[in-house]
Amino acid sequence: MKSFFALLAFLSVLASAASAQVTPQRLLNPGEEPQNWLMYSGDYTGRRFSSLDQINSGNAGKLVPQWAYQTMAGGKFETTPLVVDGILYGTAPDDRAFALDARTGRPIWQYQRNLPDDIRPCCGRVNRGFAILGDRLFMGTLDAHVLALDAKTGNVLWDTPAVDYAKGYSFTLAPLVIKNLVLLGVSGGEYGIRGFIDAYEAATGQRKWRFYTIPAPGEPGSDSWEGDSWKIGGSPAWITGTYDPETNTTFWTTGNPSPSNRGIGRAGDICTQIRFSLWTPTPANSNGTFSSRATMSMTTTPRRFPSW
Repeated sequence: MKSFFALLAFLSVLASAASAQVTPQRLLNPGEEPQNWLMYSGDYTGRRFSSLDQINSGNAGKLVPQWAYQTMAGGKFETTPLVVDGILYGTAPDDRAFALDARTGRPIWQYQRNLPDDIRPCCGRVNRGFAILGDRLFMGTLDAHVLALDAKTGNVLWDTPAVDYAKGYSFTLAPLVIKNLVLLGVSGGEYGIRGFIDAYEAATGQRKWRFYTIPAPGEPGSDSWEGDSWKIGGSPAWITGTYDPETNTTFWTTGNPSPSNRGIGRAGDICTQIRFSLWTPTPANSNGTFSSRATMSMTTTPRRFPSW
C-alpha cells in the first residue's frame, strides 16, 4: 500500500512538471488557452479579461465553495494567482507561495521566505503574484530580492539581491516576463527611494539592465527635479507593466513622489506624480534578447495638491 501511494505522489510530480512548461509563444497567445491564466493581467495588454463564459450574471449567485486552502499567513491578500494546465500558483502575505491542484485544492508545495525582522513595507506585507516561464516561477520579495522557484517543487533555483532593503526598498508586484527577461519595479516611494525598473535573465538571475524612473542630472526631464531631489524622489513602479510585441515596447506607470503631500524640494505643481513611462529595449542579436540600451518618453499630469 505504501508503494502505491508513493507511486501516486511520483505521478503527481510528473503531472505538475508537464503542466509548468510555459513558452514565450504561449505568453504571446494566451487567448488560445482561456482556461489558463499565464500572467498577472492575463495577457500583455493588461486588460485582465477572460473569454470564459460558463459563469455569468445568471448563475453567479448559485456558486458554492468546492474546497478551501489555508495559507497560514496573516494580513491581507492582493495576489492574482496563475493557472497553468490545472495547477494554481499563488502568493500570500510575508512572501509565502504555494502550488495547488486547481480542481481539488490539494497542496503540491509551499514556500516561505525567511524575512529580516526590520523590513518596512509601507502598506501591508503583501505580494501580488508570480510570473512564469518554462518551469520557473519568478517573484519579488519584501527584502528586495528577486527569486526563481522550481514550479514542480517550490525549491529556490536562484536568489538575486536587487538593492538594500534597509533603505526602504521592497518588491510587492508580480513580475512581467518578456522573452528571456524578468521585469519588475520597486516599491518604497514613502521612504525617499529613487524608483527603478529592473530586468533579470530568467535562466540565471543576472541583472541585464536597470531603468531609473527619476532622471539624473543631464538626462531628459532632469530639469524638473530641483537640487538633489532626484536622489530621494520616490516614483516607485509597483504595478505590473504591459507589453506591445509589435513595437517591442513595454509600458509602466509609477507611483507617488517623496515627500508625497508637499512640493518642498522639487519644482513645479506636481505632487501626486503620475508618470507614464515607456522604453524600447533594443534587440542585441538575432535570438531576440535585449540589450541594456533603452530610450524613454514620458508625460505627467500636473495638479496642485494641498499641503497639511
